[in-house]
Parts: sequence; structure tokens; C-alpha cells
Amino acid sequence: MTIYHLRTYHLRIYHLRTYHLRIYHLPLHPQPRVLLLSTVHPPNDPRIAGKIAPALATHYDVCWQPLPFFKYLVWRLLLVHPMALWQFIKIRPQIVHIFVAELLPLAFVFRCLGAKVVYEVQENLYKKMAFKTHNKGWLFQYFFRFFDHQARRFFYCVFTEKAYLNEYQNLTKPHAVIQNFADLTWTTLPLPNPNSPTFFYAGVISLERSLDTIINALALLKSTYPDLKMHLFGKLNLTQTQLEQLPHYAAVRQHLVFHGYVSQRVAFAHAQSAVAGIALLKPIGDYPDSYPTKLFDYMALGLPVVTSNFELYQQIVETQRCGFCIAPDNASQLAETLKWLIEHPEEARNQGKRGRTAVEAMYNWPNEAQKLLDFYQKLRPLQQ
Repeated sequence: MTIYHLRTYHLRIYHLRTYHLRIYHLPLHPQPRVLLLSTVHPPNDPRIAGKIAPALATHYDVCWQPLPFFKYLVWRLLLVHPMALWQFIKIRPQIVHIFVAELLPLAFVFRCLGAKVVYEVQENLYKKMAFKTHNKGWLFQYFFRFFDHQARRFFYCVFTEKAYLNEYQNLTKPHAVIQNFADLTWTTLPLPNPNSPTFFYAGVISLERSLDTIINALALLKSTYPDLKMHLFGKLNLTQTQLEQLPHYAAVRQHLVFHGYVSQRVAFAHAQSAVAGIALLKPIGDYPDSYPTKLFDYMALGLPVVTSNFELYQQIVETQRCGFCIAPDNASQLAETLKWLIEHPEEARNQGKRGRTAVEAMYNWPNEAQKLLDFYQKLRPLQQ
């Protein structure tokens, strides 16, 4: 049990089983109770458990209720959604904050039972549905579109990107854009070894996020730097067979370190020896309209960033002079960029410092947390 002392109240975190995490705020005076619900996020999800729950716990009685995960939606509907309903009945919150669209039908039940519903949109499924490998049957898509449009009328919406407002128009309730900017608690002073350079990646590992480009670039770079390492933290969205079939994988497999999904504290410890953080996404789905969270995490860690040459990303990286924006499918360009960063350590360090400064000034979670509290304040009078 970990207890955080926050002025006149306590924030308690209880670990129950391997998937069960609750966060309760126990104020001196009763406050509205908020239930945070997701059927896909892990218990230590950086945004929900690390940012939203603590921010709300300063003014609300908060319960973060992650649930068992099943890969296929049909099993979640049959087995997990009834558990979510039971948790609602047991806790009886005044506000339910859901983080996945599949919970929308259940959210209307919550609404009928008297709760206000906050619907958080973390991705534009209208653009990404075609690229999903499962859970995209026509029946699922039909119900998603139906309930998503109903949610625009009856729920209070939170969007993680401004671009999502192009899709979500004619909203009848208050809404807010709460971006997933960096937590300022993470601080490193990168001290890379030029003779054994390492690179850092944190996030879902997939071809859509340029894993093939990274592998091909490392194959080009390893002749000059035979001791280089690439540390990758996150879920691998390829099978071992698919991974081994990638061109040049065999040539660099000894240079790749797959750590799996771990806490940010564990992952970010490896950033201290990294030359740069890589955040390359290909121009598919809603990626060109959405910031990768790791972009701001790398900046907060003081790392130079290497990211895609999308206009949205260029407005930050090139304006702040904190890294490079390159074509996400150009392995030669990536190799040359990484080589330049290795061979110009002072310039690279200055890029990292400028990125950190920009996060401290603008792209940080405390600023977004205040927006979240201001948004929730619009719901509080309705609880009286």
C-alpha cells in the first residue's frame, strides 16, 4: 500500500490481485465520487493511473477500476462488462469517466441510474478502424457509430487531441481537450557513451510505428558502431515469426532489447544513457493528427527526439529546435540522423535541454490537469 500525502487528505492506492487497482480520495468533507473505467488499459496506465486519477483526487473521491483484459471484444462484452456494472452498483458514483468506446452502451445504463458520464476519446476510430486486425466486424462498427453519435448528445466529452473536434461536432454538453503532455516528475541528464551508443523507444511496437524502418536503419549504422543498442519498451504487436521475417532483423537482432510493458519508472531509467528518443509513426489513420505521447516524454527526459515529418509534429520539434522530423519510412535518413546525434554530442545535449525547457513552459501535465479540474467543475453543480 502506498499513501501519498496531499495537504489535508490522503490518496491511497490498493493493489488487489494482479489486475485490480483502486484509488480512493478520502477528503475531510464529502466530495462527489468518480469512477474511472476501462476494459483495455492496464492498472498502471500512465495517463489514467499516473495523471488523471491523482489530479481528480485533489477534489473528488476517486476510484480507478481497471478490469481483466481479453483480446477479443466479444469476451469483454460477455465477461467484463457485467463486472463493470457490478462495480458501479457497489460504488454508486456520481460521475463515471470511461476511456474506451465499447463502454458506451453501459454508460447509458449508468446515466439512467443517475450518474453523469464523461466520455474520453483517445483515438479517432473513424480513421483507424480500417487498420485494426480484430474487433472490427460490421456489427461492432454499426453499434460504435450509433452509440458514439448518441454520446455527443448526452455525455460530457474529453478529447486528447484538438484534431478530434473536426469529427466530433454539434456537441450538446460541455467538452474539453486535455492533451497527454509530459509529467514533470521525470528528469534525467542523458550521458550517452559515443563508443556504445544506445537509443530509446517507449510505446506500442509495431510496423505502423516504423519498427521496420528502425531495424533497417540500425543495420546501416552498425557497421560504424558495432556495439550500438536499441532499447524498446512496450507491447510488441508482431509475432516472433513476423519479426524474424523482417528484412535485416537477423543482422541486428543482437542489438535489439525488447523489455516488454513495464512501468515508466523502469523504462525511463534507461533514457539516461540514450543518444535520442525515437517516435516515428507512419502516415496512416489518425497519426498525422495526433501527438505521440512519447514525443513529450522524451522532451521531458532531456532527450533529442527523432519523429515523423508531419506538420503537427514539426510545429513543436522544429520550432523548439529539440530534434529532427524525418520521413518515417526512410531508413537511410534515420541512420544519418542518428549518426549525426552520436557525433555531435554537445549539439544533441542542447537539443535535449531545449526540449525539457519547452515542456516545463508549455507541454506539461500540470497545465492539463488544471484544465481537467476546470472541466469537472462544470459537472459539480449538477451533483447538488
